[in-house]
Amino acid sequence: MTSVEDVLGLSGSGIDRPAVAPPRVLRAVPDLVVAPRASSTLEQRRRWERHYRMLLHATDAGTITLAVGLTVGIQIQLGAPLLDSIVRASLLAALWLAMLGGTHTRDAALFRPSAVEYRGVARATGSAFGALATSDALMGLHGMQLLLLVALPSGLGLLVLSRWSWRRWLIAQRAQGVFSSRTLVVGQRDDVEYVIASLGRANSAGLRVVGVTLSDDAEQELVVGDGAYPVCGTMSTISAVARDLGADTVVVASHPRGDADFVKRLSWQLEGTAAELVLSSRLADVAGPRLSFEALDGLPLIRMQIPTYSGGQHLLKRALDILVAIAALVPIAILYPLLALLIKCDSRGPIFFLQERVGRDGQLFKMVKFRSMSTDAEQQLSQLREHNEGSGLLFKMKDDPRVTRVGRVLRKFSLDELPQFWNVLVGDMSVVGPRPPLPSEVTGYDGKVFRRLYINPGITGLWQVSGRSDLSWDESVRLDLRYVENWSVVSDLQIMWRTAKVMLRPSGAY
Repeated sequence: MTSVEDVLGLSGSGIDRPAVAPPRVLRAVPDLVVAPRASSTLEQRRRWERHYRMLLHATDAGTITLAVGLTVGIQIQLGAPLLDSIVRASLLAALWLAMLGGTHTRDAALFRPSAVEYRGVARATGSAFGALATSDALMGLHGMQLLLLVALPSGLGLLVLSRWSWRRWLIAQRAQGVFSSRTLVVGQRDDVEYVIASLGRANSAGLRVVGVTLSDDAEQELVVGDGAYPVCGTMSTISAVARDLGADTVVVASHPRGDADFVKRLSWQLEGTAAELVLSSRLADVAGPRLSFEALDGLPLIRMQIPTYSGGQHLLKRALDILVAIAALVPIAILYPLLALLIKCDSRGPIFFLQERVGRDGQLFKMVKFRSMSTDAEQQLSQLREHNEGSGLLFKMKDDPRVTRVGRVLRKFSLDELPQFWNVLVGDMSVVGPRPPLPSEVTGYDGKVFRRLYINPGITGLWQVSGRSDLSWDESVRLDLRYVENWSVVSDLQIMWRTAKVMLRPSGAY
């Protein structure tokens, strides 16, 4: 029987094995035992990733140095020992940078949502200050007060600002096709279309689809929205297709039924060709942040927490609503005389428009808005039905003749909705939530759409920051249902921030 030593040419008495087999011998070894080497496409991706991380590392270091340097300057002015201040500040800076790297915030900056990156920066900052404060307490030292009062808020604020600036720059680069991941999407046709449409909405994700592989279609091209994507190869030739297209990311929208090892085998085949194998699941659209992953004795498990519609989180949401409503009603009261005068001078009728809407658990309430239409708008509606440009149960017209001149301006910048903060204050609405429907719309709902009524409707929501009236009915429902089941206080704050930007750059408002 031929031994391993015989194959490698190492057998023979009195002969020591060489540390490295000569090239002549390595050619006899099967290709399967040679580790895959990175392709040129993969190397290119790694180069620009390293470049971007280096830019982040440099700005992180500069920002932290500025924050702790400012603190040291203040400490010295207050008479603190110079050496102690410098040592503590240097230790904090080193810990801070180490935590930013250890929590992978620079990795998150590449392909993760902005909230993940910013949360990581905040977590790393808290960990660095916590570690330094603990060491100071254990050693009986003093001097953390100014670091907490000056370096912590200024450093965290500057870090988030610098990361936000780099993210804006990265999104601009990706719009030009730079710093993007060439992506191949594989699976059944409807699943592939769903993934491509979702990636198109998430234009900052950096995943640029360059081709698809379908398991159930033999067409030459797949058209999704305004884009056309070449259909290449079969489910058994994905790695070759990825290599030919220069794709460094493969998204599995769905895998062949009955092939439990498909993903594992594909990941082996993509070694050296792609950097990432991404598994897409529509379950994430339902569960979102309620999903968690773990392994139990080697068995990979996906846990999905069942949503609740009462309890501490909802009390916290209500508290946030009250604070935001009070803060908003003060400037609204200042603007009120001017807006009231403009509305009155433009057309006859009341300043406010009260309309019955459906709230949580199907309860009816009067939603208040600044009047933007003529007083006989409801009577004219039946005559305009045939000109409806909305989708599903919604009535929308871009050039609605019932809207007044002042009303068009109010609607464009969402100023007509400002009085709804009163509805928030009294508890009929929330600042963020599903769109408040009319009773006539609710009577046309099917089973799943009723889930929109499980929580209070909102002044703004995912529907408003994602296109508003330009959205299809199905897309509007999907966004509302996703919010109902997956909302969080952090996501509410994000939507409020995005709403402020949408008001300054209105789109789909008519």
